[in-house]
Amino acid sequence: MATTASSTNGETLRTLIKQGAEALVYKTTYLLPTIPALLKFRPQKPYRHPTLDARLTKHRCLSEARLLIRARSFGIPVPAVYFVDETRGEIYMEWIGGCSVRDVLDGMLEREGGEQLVDRMMVRMGEVVGQLHAADIVHGDLTTSNVMVRSSRRKGLLGARDVQYEEVTEGEVMLIDLGLGSMSTAEEDKAVDLYVLERAFSSTHPKAERLFKDVLQAYERSYKGSKPVMRRLQDVRMRGRKRSMLG
Repeated sequence: MATTASSTNGETLRTLIKQGAEALVYKTTYLLPTIPALLKFRPQKPYRHPTLDARLTKHRCLSEARLLIRARSFGIPVPAVYFVDETRGEIYMEWIGGCSVRDVLDGMLEREGGEQLVDRMMVRMGEVVGQLHAADIVHGDLTTSNVMVRSSRRKGLLGARDVQYEEVTEGEVMLIDLGLGSMSTAEEDKAVDLYVLERAFSSTHPKAERLFKDVLQAYERSYKGSKPVMRRLQDVRMRGRKRSMLG
């Protein structure tokens, strides 16, 4: 449940929208009240030694910010980074207006003509993941909760006072939350990304599970190095089935 709180000096309102094991996520503003932003804050962990905690927080903040910046430089749709304070464990980034694929997928399939919309969404999702892996970035937590469908986009310069938004007709697929991401050239790491996404479909979206093949086909088309990754995906699937059988 979202809660609203002001900062310690009373200047900026922050609305808590998600609380994870590692971080708190707020909707807030950046520089001007007209610029919505997402704040990802990694609080201190009292069970860790203060020096180790500070070192880990700094490393994880900088690592996530660098991955987002690298992804943007390759044209991959991820939130823009506005500001990083690694000492405080804070990353301010672009606010993405829309819903996660997890929240909208099943409802879209129930609509008239929804299967065609979902099919296009699956293709775009596969293309985006292919672009990510082509840049040697592994997401680390590639679920349908971490893929957004953007419904509107801010127009103009960041600091402009006359703020305008344009609607995105069919929704733009964007990747979020690279907090567990890393740089990797290993086929194994990229195959695990795909396997995690496949498992998310099978466990959360049984109606859309059969459409996951569209994701893989688009992935193969958009990523020239996909063949060894797809072969490794078969191995990862086999290991996953064995673990399921063993309990």
